[in-house]
Order: sequence, then structure tokens, then C-alpha cells
Amino acid sequence: MLENIIAGGASALGISLPEGAAERYRRYFEALLRANRDFNLTAIEGEDEAARLHFLDSAALLTVAEIGGEVIDVGTGGGLPGVALKIARPELHMTLLDATEKKVAFLDKVTDELGIPCRCVCGRAEELGSEPEYRERYDVALSRAVARLSSLCELCMPFVKVGGRFLAMKAGDCATEIEEAGPAIEKLGGRLADVGEYVIPGTDIARRVAVIEKIAPTPENYPRRWAAIQKRPIK
Repeated sequence: MLENIIAGGASALGISLPEGAAERYRRYFEALLRANRDFNLTAIEGEDEAARLHFLDSAALLTVAEIGGEVIDVGTGGGLPGVALKIARPELHMTLLDATEKKVAFLDKVTDELGIPCRCVCGRAEELGSEPEYRERYDVALSRAVARLSSLCELCMPFVKVGGRFLAMKAGDCATEIEEAGPAIEKLGGRLADVGEYVIPGTDIARRVAVIEKIAPTPENYPRRWAAIQKRPIK
């Protein structure tokens, strides 16, 4: 049962969940399944896998670094990790950013139904990252996207205020990727503060999280357009 997996997994991670969180995860899972019939939000449809590989994987970020204040989930898709974290920590001021209008409409509706209000924004990170309303306004940026870390840094670090952090969720074998991102991290005003590690409860799947501190403003010429980011990675 999803609720039992969530409760046991949170306990294994040392995370205390608020009252009603497990039931909210259940409702979120059911909403994801309903929406999946109309457009692709997740390839995972079993509740055991969703509980572990989506919800506990996202909540495990709380074991890696302090997350508080204004938070933005860049490229959130169906709301991961942002919605899962908001359920675990309702006090977070969460912005969910995605470029697909249908996904943002889903997020707006589901967070309202779950009673965990978030700011749901439709737009491209490489464009909004240059807008005064969003640039260097957030304490924490999150990303679970599959892009290379150097590219993710260019998309996400412009949102982070000096003194804030960017948390990039990665697979366990990402050491080379993190090393390659070094020049981009430095040029964009950051430094690699830590590489957090955890194993998703109930699995043997190891995850790593690059914890990047913002120590200087991001130069005004970043982020570039996505085509340029892909074609000419920062080196």
C-alpha cells in the first residue's frame, strides 16, 4: 500500500512527515494516473514504484541539504520533485516551472486540490532566467531533469540568489559529469559545495545530488538560448 511504503521510507530516511502527507501522496499519485491518459507525465504507473522512485526519491533531498524559503523546481514536468517536497514541507514557497502548458495547468489544479498552493509558471527557463521577476530571486533551485549538469547549471543558476543553492538530482554514476561541469559552475557564479548521496528506501538504487552554492552573481550574458547551450557548453 502506497501509504505504508511512504511512511516506512520516510522513517528509513529520518524524515518526519506532517499529518496527512501519506494521504496527499496517494491523491497525487491518482491524479498523475488520470492525467497520464491524456498526456505523458510519468512512465511509472505502479503505486510501489511511484512511492519509491518518485515520492521518496524527491523527499530524500531533505537529507542532503537544507531546503527553505523561496524554492523553484525547474523543468518540473508532472511536479517532481517540487510537489513531492511541498507535501513533505508545506511551509516551502514553491514555484513549479515547466514549458508545457498542459502540464502547468495540471499542476495548478492538483496543488489546489491537495491544499498545497504553489506558483505554477509556464515558460522556458532560458528565457525567464533573464527576467527581473525571476532572476536571482530564489533561495533554492531544484532540477531532476536528464540534461547534462553543465547545461542544467546554465538554466538553473540564474534563478538563485547569492547565498542560495542549486540542487541537481543525478544518478549514482555521475562523477565524470560533475567534474566536467566545473568550469560552468565557476563561470555562472557557483561552487560545488557537496555531492550528497542516498539510496532510495526499499531499493538498491543510489542517487547523487550536486549541491552548488551561489557565491557571486551570474554574468548578464547567461543563460543563452537553448540551442547555444546545447551546441556550445561552457568549458
